[in-house]
Amino acid sequence: MTIRILVADERRLISETLAETLKQVRDFDVVETVNDSRQIVPAVLRVRPTVAVLGATTTGRDELHLADELRAAAPDCGIAVIAAEPSRAVLDRAVAGVFSVIPNHARLTHLVHAIRGIVAGCPTIDPSLLRPPSRNSRQLNDREREVLRLTAGGAPIKEIAAELYLSPGTVRNVTSSAIKKLEGRNRFDAARIANSRGWL
Repeated sequence: MTIRILVADERRLISETLAETLKQVRDFDVVETVNDSRQIVPAVLRVRPTVAVLGATTTGRDELHLADELRAAAPDCGIAVIAAEPSRAVLDRAVAGVFSVIPNHARLTHLVHAIRGIVAGCPTIDPSLLRPPSRNSRQLNDREREVLRLTAGGAPIKEIAAELYLSPGTVRNVTSSAIKKLEGRNRFDAARIANSRGWL
C-alpha cells in the first residue's frame, strides 16, 4: 500500500528537502508540500493524503490548534507533528493517541517509523519528550505566570500593575525574573516561550 503524504512547513527549504527525502522511501508518495499554515487544511481536503507531516508554522497558530483544525476537517488524515519544544498540551494529546510528535532533533528513520505507525493506527511520541525537567530547570511562580499571561495579551506595564494591585516597579522585577528563567529576549518573548510550554 502506498502512503500518501503532505508535508507542511513555512520554511520552503525545509519542506522541499523533507519532501524529496521522503519520496525516496519505497512505499511513500509525497503528494503535496505547503508553505503557509493557512493553506494546510484546504490542501489536505484537495489531495486527501494518508498522513500530514506538520513542521514549523509562523502565522500565529500553534501545533495543537493546527492539528485540531485538521482533525476536524479531515478525520481520516493521520497527523505527525515535528516540534522543537512541544507544549504540555501537545504532549498530553499525543500521549492520548491523537497524533504523533517527533522532535526536530530526531533521525529521519524515526519520522519514517512514526508515519508508518500512524497508518497502522499507533501514533507515537519520542520518549525524550516525556522526560521530567532537570533539577536545574526553574519553573515560574504564580505571580510570574500572571504577569506573563497579561503580557501575552498585550497589556503595558502600568495596566498589569493596576490589574494585579502591584507597583510598576514590582511588575518590572517580576518580569525580569521570568525573562531570566525562560532565557527570553524581552518580556514578550518570555510570554511566548511560557505559552508554548503550556505554562500560562
